[in-house]
Amino acid sequence: MYFLETEDVVKQFAHHRALDKVSIQVPQGKIFGLLGPNGAGKTTLIRIINRITAPDSGKVFFNGRESQPEDIYQIGYLPEERGLYKKMKVGEQAVYLAQLKGLPYMTARERLIHWFEKFDIMPWWNKKVEELSKGMQQKIQFVATVIHEPALLIFDEPFSGFDPINAELLKKEILELKEAGHTVIFSTHNMASVEEICDDIALINRSQVVLSGQVDAVRERYKTHNYTLRIKGNPGTLPAWCTVLDEKERNGITELRIHKAEDVGNSELLTTLAGQCELISFMEETPSMNDIFIKVVSESNSQES
Repeated sequence: MYFLETEDVVKQFAHHRALDKVSIQVPQGKIFGLLGPNGAGKTTLIRIINRITAPDSGKVFFNGRESQPEDIYQIGYLPEERGLYKKMKVGEQAVYLAQLKGLPYMTARERLIHWFEKFDIMPWWNKKVEELSKGMQQKIQFVATVIHEPALLIFDEPFSGFDPINAELLKKEILELKEAGHTVIFSTHNMASVEEICDDIALINRSQVVLSGQVDAVRERYKTHNYTLRIKGNPGTLPAWCTVLDEKERNGITELRIHKAEDVGNSELLTTLAGQCELISFMEETPSMNDIFIKVVSESNSQES
């Protein structure tokens, strides 16, 4: 079941079309990567999902029906452009933001204390925001995003500005939110994070969706059919469906990079090699999401040029 869908969403700003019939499907209880270069239209789509702005045409479906104004109370949004009131005390501001999402004062305070203790930021409760480091402020905003326990969470570059330890902390929390049943839209330029936490993705380039699907299926689709092998002995004459791309020999071990025909299975390749040499290791070169991102965007740009 899809928790959120957009159907042929169009948004025009003056002489720039930010979104051109964009359709995405976000499965319930999954982490959905919304990817694309700067200016591709991701933030515009997120703002439409949040009802901050309206599409010129097209529809947004929320939990199986067309989006309604009250749905914003079921969304938690952490924008890329952070914004807290600098002169306001941290705890006071966090309670205020929670109340804006419909939480009673005491409920908001109890939940905030839990999160502040979890993130080890309770000593900052009575400090002004301007006294906090950038990373500490971002922790506060993360808490404000999740405090009302919304069904849909939208994180736009949530790890920006974090050191590796705190980025890992946030990553763990996002995965735990998924396990608790929340649906997550995760917008980032960090493709390593996409591979680690996303179940599905949509890649937007120049206002259009140019790639979508489950992460594993996308990586499978862009397989190179290249392999790196380490062997002892001479591999002999390889069959016509196998091409040597590179060959290095050191201390009696030969490292081969080969390309095999798409219609030939791995078992046939291994059987062929095993009959001719001693196979030490065998590794398929699976393209990273970063490789796929660059390839798809480059191809899309060249087609439009």
